[in-house]
Amino acid sequence: MHTPSRFRHLLLAVAFLTSATFTFAKPNVVIVSMGGTIASKATSRMNINNYGGKGLGVSPTEWLHDLPEVQDVATVTAEDMRQPEGTVGGDTFEYLYSIAKRLQELANDSSVDGIVVTHGTNTLAEAAWFMHLTVSVKKPVVFVGSQRPWSGISSDGPLNLYNAVRIAATPEAGGMGVLQMMNDTLNGARDVTKTNAYRVETFKSLDTGPLGYADPDKVIIYNKPLRRHTSDSEFNIATLPAKLPEVEILYAYTESPGYLVDALVEHGVKGIIIDGTGAGSPGGGQVEAIKGAQAKNIVVVATARTRGGRVEDTPKRREANIVPGDNLPPEKARILLKLALTKTTDLAEIQRIFDTY
Repeated sequence: MHTPSRFRHLLLAVAFLTSATFTFAKPNVVIVSMGGTIASKATSRMNINNYGGKGLGVSPTEWLHDLPEVQDVATVTAEDMRQPEGTVGGDTFEYLYSIAKRLQELANDSSVDGIVVTHGTNTLAEAAWFMHLTVSVKKPVVFVGSQRPWSGISSDGPLNLYNAVRIAATPEAGGMGVLQMMNDTLNGARDVTKTNAYRVETFKSLDTGPLGYADPDKVIIYNKPLRRHTSDSEFNIATLPAKLPEVEILYAYTESPGYLVDALVEHGVKGIIIDGTGAGSPGGGQVEAIKGAQAKNIVVVATARTRGGRVEDTPKRREANIVPGDNLPPEKARILLKLALTKTTDLAEIQRIFDTY
C-alpha cells in the first residue's frame, strides 16, 4: 500500500519529536552584592549574633560555590559591589547612586532577565525604596538579606538567596518595581519594613500585607503594587543632581523640644520629617518651632510613629502647612522628600508626590 508523501512527512516529524531531547534556555540572573549579614560569617556555626569584620566576609564567588542549586533555576552570575572592608556608618547616598547606576545598566542589558541585590537588613528597606524610585526597570529586581550569618547553624541566608533567584527568574515578577524576599515571603519595596531585631520573620508590610510567596513548588503572586515606581518614576537616576537636598528626621514625644528644629534650620536643611504622635502630630515645643522653619521655606512632612495607618490630610494639618506623609515610615518619607525637593518646594506639588508614590 502506498503511503502519501504528506503523511510520510507527518510520521517522520512525529518520530523526531518523540525521540528528540529539547533544552530550553534558562533565564539569566545577576546577583549584585551590597554585603550585609548574608555576606558575613563568624568563627563558629553557633555564633549567629556576633559576626563579620576583617576576614569574615563572604564573597559572591563563595555563594555560588556553596549554593550550586541556583544554577538549576537560572544561569547565575554575581558581582561584588560591597563597600571597602572596614567601612562604618552604613550606606551613603553616593554609594546608593553607584548601585542605582549599575542596576540601570543591568536593566538596559537585553541579556539580563532578572536582578538580585543582597543587602544588610538594618537599612535594606531604605535602599530598596531608593532603587524603587530611581531605577527605570521592568524586569524583576529582588532585594534579599538574612538575619543570621552565612556560616551560622540554621542560617536563613542560603534559602533566602535561592528563593530570591527564583523570583528574579519569574517573568510574572517583572513590572512590579523593586521587591524584597526573605522568609519565603515577597514584599514590595514601598511598604516593607523591618519589625524585629533578630527573628527571621522580621520583614513585613504592615498595612498592605505581602505580595506573594516563594513556595516549594512555585513562586505565587497574589498582589501587585499600584503606586508609581521604577519605569514610571519621575526621579530616574540619570536625571538626579550629584547631591540631594538635606532632609532630617525628628521624633515627637512628650515635651519634645523646639530647639532641635531650630538647630536643623540653622544647619541649613531644606526639609524636616516629624515622626509624630498618634496620627502624626508634632509634640511640645516642635509646634511653634515648625512655624519658624516654614517661614524660612523649609518643607515639613508628618509621619506617624505608630507604624500603622496613614497620616491624613485634615483641615488642621492643611492650615498648619504640614504635608501628610501617608503611611510611609520616616526614613522612607525622608528619601521621597529629598527626591521631591529636586523638583519643587511647592507644597501642593509635594503633596501630589506623596500621594502618588
